[in-house]
Amino acid sequence: QLQLVESGGDLVQPGGSLRLSCAASGFSLDYYAIGWFRQAPGKEREGVSCINKNGESTTYADSVKGRFAISRDNAKNTVYLQMNALKSEDTAVYYCAAVPIQCSPYRAAFGYWGQGTQVTVSS
Repeated sequence: QLQLVESGGDLVQPGGSLRLSCAASGFSLDYYAIGWFRQAPGKEREGVSCINKNGESTTYADSVKGRFAISRDNAKNTVYLQMNALKSEDTAVYYCAAVPIQCSPYRAAFGYWGQGTQVTVSS
């Protein structure tokens, strides 16, 4: 069974840090670009960051530039999202998703999705 599993979500204070992980099972991430998305209550799901299959190209939403960093370890079949200087507006369920080779601006292009991990930023 092809599956993506996110982990690392937690309750953290403003200014704190978290590292999310996206692990694949049943298939290799080597061929895929991986995107991180988030959805806050009552809001549309939005793209946060993406990394291409080689890790040579990354993209970030303006709202997280300079605070978040995406990386991948293909040997571990895992992609990470390091989140620093967290703000209350970062509170959301975070999802990872896979698309072949290159990142896409279209959410519909991502064929595999994880179940999400909750990140709550609050004092």
